[in-house]
Amino acid sequence: MSESPSRGVANRLFFRLFQTGNILQRQIQHEMGVSTVQWAVLGALSREGYEQGISFNQLTEYLFVSRQSLDGVLKRMERDKHIVRIPHPEDGRARLVQMTGQGREFWDSLQPKITEFYRQALGSFGFDDSISLLHYLNNLQGDLTKVELSTLKSLTKDSR
Repeated sequence: MSESPSRGVANRLFFRLFQTGNILQRQIQHEMGVSTVQWAVLGALSREGYEQGISFNQLTEYLFVSRQSLDGVLKRMERDKHIVRIPHPEDGRARLVQMTGQGREFWDSLQPKITEFYRQALGSFGFDDSISLLHYLNNLQGDLTKVELSTLKSLTKDSR
């Protein structure tokens, strides 16, 4: 059975995304000394309006990471005194993840490296190219969240 051209392009596209994610992880670790998840956590907590913290569940949803993965990262970040988990003021069972002063200083110290990282990583992209890529990645992300392969079972049963 021969592969359709569109399936071949899709396969190469998703493989390139896989490779790009792995390169990003390796380069961030090597150049910044943090993992991509640590970087994302610090970035999420540095956003305006999140000075008092964010719930663990909101953070997992925002970052699209598993609870187990995030918990391990947060434990390391707590050990490094970049974040603390504090009781939620409205829900005694929940905890908020909050950046510490030391975490803020660390994040601020990374900003020149981050700016240069972005400049080099997007070196072959013009402004319009970057906007287009962002647009397409947003579309892909939205479409990925809607993937439901359970419909495939009914399709393959019907085609027999």
